[in-house]
Amino acid sequence: MTTETLVLAVPGMTCGHCEAAVTEEVSAVAGVAAVAVDLDAKTVTVTGTSLDRGRIVAAIDEAGFDVA
Repeated sequence: MTTETLVLAVPGMTCGHCEAAVTEEVSAVAGVAAVAVDLDAKTVTVTGTSLDRGRIVAAIDEAGFDVA
């Protein structure tokens, strides 16, 4: 399987709690191997196989944030 990387802009994240909430929700999505949150850049980088952008966006929404 090929590893994929998806970078999403999530402008509402401001603190460690935001980072933890997004990481927890996105990590639970099938196919996700790693999640890296950059609070300064306001991005979430997701690495894994067969990534489903819709499910990842829904997980970020579940954590209380909108993807730009």
